[in-house]
Amino acid sequence: MAQNRNPRTMTQTTRRPFLPPRWFIRAAWAVHRAIYRLSGGRRGLRPPTQATYGLMQIHTIGRRSGAERTAILGYFEDGPNLFTLAMNGWGEPEPAWWLNLQAHPDATIDLPDGSREIRARAATGDERARLWAEMRRREPNLDGYAERRHRETAVVVFESRPGS
Repeated sequence: MAQNRNPRTMTQTTRRPFLPPRWFIRAAWAVHRAIYRLSGGRRGLRPPTQATYGLMQIHTIGRRSGAERTAILGYFEDGPNLFTLAMNGWGEPEPAWWLNLQAHPDATIDLPDGSREIRARAATGDERARLWAEMRRREPNLDGYAERRHRETAVVVFESRPGS
């Protein structure tokens, strides 16, 4: 018996969710960083809402260079902590900011209401499952995007540093 391969009859769960080409994702990141820089930080960051992620800038220390590096990340709140996914536009390589945090977990983040000193760590076990489920609630295609990568996507938790 032949299987029906008509895309119109396939369910959403069997199709890989659409992602724009890698060059487009990288260009969008560059434009976002330029808007933030050119506006003097007045544009480009936002708090999360029930419907969407917030945007923050993170300052890390380069794992090889020792120089300060910055990236703009989407994030959600989990009580006093923030969390995000260590994904690189759903591309295969780990994002540089996550590799830097694994080498130097102390960092600074800029939020719409000011800066915060944080320590980053990967969520594990029940905490990871709970935070992943929270992300999936907001992004129904999350598992489809994650399947594009050959390794598990880390859920990164940002905790305020003691004494800060």
